[in-house]
Amino acid sequence: MTGRIRLDKWLWAARFYKTRSLAVEEIGKGRVLVNDQPAKPAREVGEGDYITIRKGEPPIRVLVRAVSTIRGPAAAARLMYDETPDSIAARERAAEMRRLAPEPALDIAQGRPTKRDRRLIDQLRGK
Repeated sequence: MTGRIRLDKWLWAARFYKTRSLAVEEIGKGRVLVNDQPAKPAREVGEGDYITIRKGEPPIRVLVRAVSTIRGPAAAARLMYDETPDSIAARERAAEMRRLAPEPALDIAQGRPTKRDRRLIDQLRGK
């Protein structure tokens, strides 16, 4: 354990991204902020820094609790950060909204046209 570490290594070790190269790509696209500022992969982070990660909707905001240069098991990685209460509440609201959203397939009354239906459609179009 050291005091500060590169942002891309921390995201990889904390298991937010499967590889460091994926972490570098996402940082380059501006999807990762450190203390609400755009960051570069080589930016050093340490305890007390806030990191915002936009992997989905809503973004995840975490407080760095520890740094590590090795990628350990998920249980150990979870100890490296604390998610903020606002972030947890926003994720729960989004999950509830997805759960309550109507099933898109229910709008389709009859499904795909059958072979017979397609022939009738072709006749109507004059084909």
